[in-house]
Amino acid sequence: MIITIGSYKGGTGKSTIATNLAAEFHHRGAKVILIEADPIVGTSSQWAADREENGYDTIPVVRKTGRLKKTLEDFAKTYNVVLVDAPGKDSIELRSAAVVSDLLVVPTAPTGPDLDSTRGFLASMDEARDINEDLKILVTISQASTNYRSNFLKTTEDSLSEVPEEFALADTVIYYRTIYSQAIAAGLSVTETENKKARNEIKTLTNEIAELLENPDLIIDLKNEQEN
Repeated sequence: MIITIGSYKGGTGKSTIATNLAAEFHHRGAKVILIEADPIVGTSSQWAADREENGYDTIPVVRKTGRLKKTLEDFAKTYNVVLVDAPGKDSIELRSAAVVSDLLVVPTAPTGPDLDSTRGFLASMDEARDINEDLKILVTISQASTNYRSNFLKTTEDSLSEVPEEFALADTVIYYRTIYSQAIAAGLSVTETENKKARNEIKTLTNEIAELLENPDLIIDLKNEQEN
């Protein structure tokens, strides 16, 4: 399955989500590759280099820009999960990845400017859907404040309610936690740390994605795992 993480705005946590999903799918037994498609930012590539230097399990990260359709189709023949860390803007990389992806994960902070950008992004996806009718879109709240009491899901749902493009809103909220930046700097996923809250966020999001893409082999029993 091909999963692209993208939006029209930087700073939404795309690389954080991409690297954490890559590691979590890897630990669930999938053969994973992560494509870094941003010609300027190299967060995922640096994460992979740090991971190798620190002696953790190798997860291949390939830097590829320009048109991605053929590249992704070729990788999908070899890997169970192909993840694309797309640029935080409208780009040929994002558009070409969307037309062959099974799922487009759209991270957004639950703030006015970010939700405005997300509305515009979702409305523009009709072109990709014209070519790829099976494309699913999952909006994921990220960078949410842990100190501000708010119903992030309701706020986001209301803000995006008039978007004509069909999408799902993830039940999982990814909160702003320092462990995310600490883990990525060490070449780790938060699921490889002792931070239970962050670990649960990524594991729950991974389950949601596997369920949405109807891949039961990649779904784990989180209740049983937490009890053990």
